[in-house]
Amino acid sequence: MKPRTSPDSPLLFEEVPLVPDFKLELKARKAGHWPVAGADEAGRGPLAGPVVAAAVILDPRRIPDGLNDSKQLSAQRREELFAQILATATVSIASSSSTHIDLTDIRKASLDAMRRAICGLAIPASYVLTDGLDVPPGLACPGQAVVKGDARSVSIAAASIVAKVTRDRMMARADAVFPDYGFAAHVGYGTAQHRAGIERHGPCSLHRMSFRPLRKDGTEGATMDELLED
Repeated sequence: MKPRTSPDSPLLFEEVPLVPDFKLELKARKAGHWPVAGADEAGRGPLAGPVVAAAVILDPRRIPDGLNDSKQLSAQRREELFAQILATATVSIASSSSTHIDLTDIRKASLDAMRRAICGLAIPASYVLTDGLDVPPGLACPGQAVVKGDARSVSIAAASIVAKVTRDRMMARADAVFPDYGFAAHVGYGTAQHRAGIERHGPCSLHRMSFRPLRKDGTEGATMDELLED
């Protein structure tokens, strides 16, 4: 049996980590669109709490160092970048409540929050880059959906950080109002602690009753993709 050998070009066989940059924004600018906003949301998967969206227009001369997908950053680093983004960029935030999510669905509620965040920018965007597969309907400007956008565009990465920090802070405050569920620890995701709290105390007004296992009408409820952590 011949021994296995390493490929002579290992980088061709390994996934190179994505690092967000400003190329998509500059491409849009070259096409005549400026300013360009990045938009993202946080909180599609939790069993409780709102989904929060943010839209950010970065100043090309003052882009904070270290912008990245919010999931790749520590909570402390997200907080630091959150402050820097708010100090240097144009930012808008919107949310859809658990009631809104239950009345529509998580995808529609997320896109609606993203649309309102984009429309709420103090400086109207000429073009929008959104994370994922969809551009929200009803925008006054064109846009582009970017798969893994928070790892490819610094504008989307900034929006992901703003949305995540805002939502985490909201859930920390919710913990003070509803202390039986541990919202400050898991921010609404379906952890063992959270499920035990629901089992012991029943759901509260922040819970998404259309999501499994809260949904009791025998239908499927939220899909697995919707329950995946942001």
